[in-house]
Amino acid sequence: MSTAPLNWTVSPIAVNHPEAAAVLYEYVDELASRYYRRPATPAEIAATLGDGADLREPHGTLLLAWDGAVPVGCVGLRWQGAGLAEGDAELTRMFVRQAARRGGAGARLVGAAEELARARGAGLVRLNSRKDLVEALALYRRLGYQPVEPYGDDPYAEVWFAKALG
Repeated sequence: MSTAPLNWTVSPIAVNHPEAAAVLYEYVDELASRYYRRPATPAEIAATLGDGADLREPHGTLLLAWDGAVPVGCVGLRWQGAGLAEGDAELTRMFVRQAARRGGAGARLVGAAEELARARGAGLVRLNSRKDLVEALALYRRLGYQPVEPYGDDPYAEVWFAKALG
């Protein structure tokens, strides 16, 4: 698998598509395992993923990154939800599979999400994260996201950022 994200394609996909479901499962497994400092159980992963309604229109969209025919990452955008003002979008479930990390993969996915948000008329992208996700926090800062006041009701959120889309 190549790690050259400029050759990737990034496109919307149904949250319940088998390839999307597999990447989302891996994403939650990694996050939960880091948080709990033990392997996540299938029940914990299923509970976190829920039914995916927040990433289905009209509430949101899931983007999947592909390296050829291989899915390598995902990012979600919510159009509606707790703490979102009219015209805001929320970046969520940003993930790049281990084999595809480094070399701009995360920036490519966030950029694709920002392009979609801008095309949908969003003027601001918000996100929240945890303090232990240091790689993600560094990426968001590097891409121009600024700390903001807490919003929403995510029990795992510890830091909040936003970026105005110009």
